[in-house]
Amino acid sequence: MMLLAISAMAVQPDEILSDPALEARARAISAELRCLVCQNQSIDDSNAPLARDLRVLVRERLQTGETDAQVLQFIEDRYGEFVLLRPPLNMSTLLLWLAPILALVLAVWTTARAWRRRQDQIAVVDEAPARQTPLTPDEKRKLQELLKQQGGESSTTPEQK
Repeated sequence: MMLLAISAMAVQPDEILSDPALEARARAISAELRCLVCQNQSIDDSNAPLARDLRVLVRERLQTGETDAQVLQFIEDRYGEFVLLRPPLNMSTLLLWLAPILALVLAVWTTARAWRRRQDQIAVVDEAPARQTPLTPDEKRKLQELLKQQGGESSTTPEQK
């Protein structure tokens, strides 16, 4: 409820048009335009002075009889495509639209690759005892010497184990 109240306070009472239909159109257009100061809010939700100026400009253009598309085009011509919260899909914005999909594909690929490596490591560890070769006579002799040096000569030899 608090968040709704904060965004409702962005549009000042002196900005609101007396005609409810025009005001609804102004709010719809304002929701499509990015606040150039906040950048992640629409001008309808922003309290920034520039957002207020843009809201007033939108309302003025609507009062002169322009269509919604004409008002949006005027603002876009003046501030560039960046001012649109949902820029059109064209060659200059293709990466912007494809970036989330590419990020998702990359994340899935990386996760699958890491999982596959982990499974390979587990398989190697599981197979390790089966692939051990018996000690050579030289290795057995060295093992006996090491055990004697540590003072704990075992009663069982490696062959008995």
